[in-house]
Amino acid sequence: MGLFESFSQIRTLLKTIDLNAVSKLSKKVDLNKLMATVSKMDDEDLAKMLKLLQAGSRKKKEKPPVNGDFYELDKTLTVEERGILLKVRNFMETEIRPIANEYWNKAHFPMHIISLMAKLNICGLTYHGYGCGGKSALLEGFLAMEMARVDSSISTFFGVHSGLAMGSIYLCGSEEQKEYWLPIMQKMEIIGAFGLTEPEVGSGVAGGLTTTCKKIGDEWVLNGQKKWIGNATFSDITIIWARNLDDNQVKGFIVRKDNQGFEAKKMEDKMALRTVQNALITLTDCKIPESDRLQNANSFKDTANVLRMTRAGVAWQAVGCGRGAYELALKYTMERKQFGRPIAGFQLVQDLLVTMLGDLTAMQTMVYRLSQLQDGGQLTDEHASLAKVFCTLRMRSIVDHARELFGGNGILLEYDIARFVADAEAIYSYEGTKEINSLIVGRAITGESAFV
Repeated sequence: MGLFESFSQIRTLLKTIDLNAVSKLSKKVDLNKLMATVSKMDDEDLAKMLKLLQAGSRKKKEKPPVNGDFYELDKTLTVEERGILLKVRNFMETEIRPIANEYWNKAHFPMHIISLMAKLNICGLTYHGYGCGGKSALLEGFLAMEMARVDSSISTFFGVHSGLAMGSIYLCGSEEQKEYWLPIMQKMEIIGAFGLTEPEVGSGVAGGLTTTCKKIGDEWVLNGQKKWIGNATFSDITIIWARNLDDNQVKGFIVRKDNQGFEAKKMEDKMALRTVQNALITLTDCKIPESDRLQNANSFKDTANVLRMTRAGVAWQAVGCGRGAYELALKYTMERKQFGRPIAGFQLVQDLLVTMLGDLTAMQTMVYRLSQLQDGGQLTDEHASLAKVFCTLRMRSIVDHARELFGGNGILLEYDIARFVADAEAIYSYEGTKEINSLIVGRAITGESAFV
């Protein structure tokens, strides 16, 4: 190699060197030692070092969005429906998520959100007339999921008011009762509760309520107790179901909070749905005018019609609780680092996440079809019960895996997931236990009743 040729190569090399970078590097490391170390490397070691340098110089990959709707079911909604969904999502994220743990921990209800929620205009969403929306059960299900995705307590509060209380009047009330109560309940000017469960009668309500009613003159006299009644500490009216002493049939009543003989005492020390204000109601010679008796509630079959309609909503709530837990866990694993890398990059973590997502997606597709059946007028008790059984079971599994992925942080309220684990236990039990709902489905598929 000639002298001029060597100088030419040196000039070419110098053009490729960033002298400013070399100057900065020299302040951090001893360049002579660095060059001596590099000169001793074999080809394989040099290739590995070059690969690491290239990986470090690459732009960071953009993380995929945290989204529990893997099959993009919400994209099947109409533009109008999706707009309502996004409005509710924004409300839950901006108004509820920042305060959810505080109120859950204190076991208080954030009364100030009622007026804010009223502006969403979603109460009685599926009812036709009386100021209600006349929308699909499918959209209502999506909204229940959206609320429970952030806070199951708020979803439960809304479900009791809009579903159980308003639904009782919508399905069992006279035209006059519907015209009076439903518009003001739709605007959330008054809040409703639903009193069916009793201290000694939970799953056995179809077999006989201990709360009784008897007509004396133009009034009904109610006596007994109701337990676990959500919203009842502050509700304006409570739908009370009682057994008529004269014909042994179940009747429904609109009981106002200032009715003499009506007392609602807050239940303390719950481990789940702590924001929901559950009450023990005592009725002592509580007198109700005939005008406040639900005129089309004449047997437990009428009560069951309300439960069938709302049980589908509870299945959607279970999906929402599971989705919220999955999304919290996914986000956490992408941010939490161990051994120098996000734990989302470990095989066992990804296996758990995929198991959770599989359960969640199965739940979503089941309740999606359930609401289609409801919209088509084909919903049966067994349809709703199967969804309640399956979705609450899978929900429990998802929140369990999610807590596992959080490690020790999973038991701290500040990470949210502990609230989801606790609330899942209440959703699993209310609106019919797994066993009762299983027997409803079992009766339908075998033709044999296994109820006692």
